[in-house]
Amino acid sequence: MKKTITLLLALIACLPLFSQSEKNDNKEENIKSGWNIGGVPAITFSTDLGFQYGVVLNLFDYGDGSNYPSYDQMFYFEVSRFTKGSGIYRIMFDSESLIPGISLTSDLAYLTDQAYDFYGFNGYDAVYNRDWTDSEMDGSAYKTRMFYNTDRTLFRFKNDFKGHLAGDHFQWNAGFEIKNFTFGPVDVERLNKGKDDNLLPDVDGLYSKYIDWGLIGPEEADGGFITTLKAGITYDSRDFKANAMKGIWVETGIEGSPSFLSDEGFAKFFAIYRQYFTIIPEDLSFAYRLGYQTTIAGDVPWYHQNQIITSVLAGSTSEGLGGSKNLRGVLRNRIIGDGLFYANAEFRWKAIRFNLINQNFYLGLVGFGDFGMVTDKIDFEIPDQAIMGSDQQEDYFNPGAEKMHISTGLGLRVVMNQNFIISADFGKALNEQDGNIGFYIGLNYLF
Repeated sequence: MKKTITLLLALIACLPLFSQSEKNDNKEENIKSGWNIGGVPAITFSTDLGFQYGVVLNLFDYGDGSNYPSYDQMFYFEVSRFTKGSGIYRIMFDSESLIPGISLTSDLAYLTDQAYDFYGFNGYDAVYNRDWTDSEMDGSAYKTRMFYNTDRTLFRFKNDFKGHLAGDHFQWNAGFEIKNFTFGPVDVERLNKGKDDNLLPDVDGLYSKYIDWGLIGPEEADGGFITTLKAGITYDSRDFKANAMKGIWVETGIEGSPSFLSDEGFAKFFAIYRQYFTIIPEDLSFAYRLGYQTTIAGDVPWYHQNQIITSVLAGSTSEGLGGSKNLRGVLRNRIIGDGLFYANAEFRWKAIRFNLINQNFYLGLVGFGDFGMVTDKIDFEIPDQAIMGSDQQEDYFNPGAEKMHISTGLGLRVVMNQNFIISADFGKALNEQDGNIGFYIGLNYLF
C-alpha cells in the first residue's frame, strides 16, 4: 500500500498591496479595496514521490470596495514540485470586468504526475486488489506499490465565458480547451533513485496489462491531443460565488471534440445542479450538487474518460470520479465510464470569525457525504485466458458489480476576506473496493 505522510505548513501571507479599508459597522468587518494577496506554502511527503515544495498565491482586486466581498478580478498562481519529478505549474485568471458584460476564466497549466492512478474501466466491474500494492505483504501477494499507476503529463489551456441571456440569472456559457496527454509506464528506475531498501520491483502494472490485452489500443496508449468546444445555458442565483448561502446554480450543455481539431472526435452532454440553503443566517448552510455526463457521439479515448466537465476549475484538475474533487476518500480515478453520475451534500458552518493583520478571517467546518457511479459503461471484451496467460480473469474483472460508490467525512476551511479559502478534507470510503481513507489539502469549497 502506498503510504503518504502529509506534513502541512499552511501559512497565510497577508500582504495588502495598494489596499485601503473602511469599517463595516454592521458586520464588524473591514471592507477591502484595491489589491490583496493570499499565499500558502505547503510541504507534503510521499514514500515514492519524495517531498513536495512550492507556493500558491491568490491576488484579488476589489476595486473601490463597493462590491466587497465580490472582487473585480483575480489571479491564481501555483508552482509546486516533488523532489523526484512530479509537479504543478498553473496560472488562472478570473474577471467580470475585462470584457464588459462577459465573465472570463482562463487557465494555463502544465501537470506532471509520476504515479497517476489507473484502476481499469467501469467502477466495481474492475477489481481492486489492495494487497498487490502493500509492500508489507508476503512475496506471493505483493506485486508493486505502483501496480495501479502510470506516468502522465498534461498540458492544458482552458477558457470559459459567460454572458447574460435573459433576466438577472440566465446566462449563456461557452468555452474551448486544448489538452495534450502523454502516458507511459511508471519510471521505476527514477523512483528508486537514492533508495537503499523498499525498492519498487520492475513488473508490469495494470496500465501495461490493458495494453497487452488489447483493452487500450496502440493508437491511444501513449496519450494524445484533444481540443474541445463547449456551449450551454447557465442559471445562477447564488448570493456569493466563493461560498453561497442561498441560491441555485445550474449548468447544462454539450462539449465536443471535432475530429479535425483532435486525434479523436466525440461529444458529451453534461448537466450540473447545485443548490444552497441558509439554516442560520451568515453562519450555517446546506449545499448539494448533482452531476451527470454521458457520451452522445463518437468514441472517447480512454485517457479522456475521467475528465469531469465543468465551467470553472475549483483546483488544478477536474478528474475522477474518486479523489479530492468529487468523491473524497475514494481512490483517485476509481470510477471511469462512458457516462457518470455524482452527488455531494455538505453542511457548512462558519464557526469562528476574527481579524488579523487588517484582514477578515473565519474558520469553517464541513460535514459531507459523496456519491457516484458509472451510468454508461465502456464497451470492451474481457480477454480470454489464452491472452491473459498466468493472470486470472476474476482477479481483474467482475462484470455487473458496479453500483453506487459512497464516502463520507469532515473538513476544515480557513478563509481570508471570504474569497481566499484553504481547505482540508478527511474522507472515508464505505467499500474496501474503493480504498480506505483520503486526506486532502487544497483551495476553495468543493462547489
